[in-house]
Amino acid sequence: MHAAATALTALVALAHLGFLILEMFLWRTPRGRAVFGTTPEFAAESAPLAANQGLYNGFLAAGLVWSLVAADPTGPQARIFFLCCVIVAGLYGAATVSRRILLVQALPAAAALALSLAA
Repeated sequence: MHAAATALTALVALAHLGFLILEMFLWRTPRGRAVFGTTPEFAAESAPLAANQGLYNGFLAAGLVWSLVAADPTGPQARIFFLCCVIVAGLYGAATVSRRILLVQALPAAAALALSLAA
């Protein structure tokens, strides 16, 4: 159970690193616009907001990675905290932006949290 919790937490961290890259560096590109369904005009106008959002996703990724490498009791406590942060962000995003965020962000974090608590 511990290995599964660690692996899923690492995948959630990797996803948030991917969100950072998309939102900070690829937002205006055809690939970034396709992922988020935006026009070139909207992408250009909203790029500073997206970059800020990407930075926050980077902090979530960093916190999750830290939780994986930190010794007890810090690591497990940090893992629970950062997974809860991801879940709250995913729920808020699903309620305000797109329900897809629930599946992409909140559900994997909730599964990782459940496995972490069970381990």
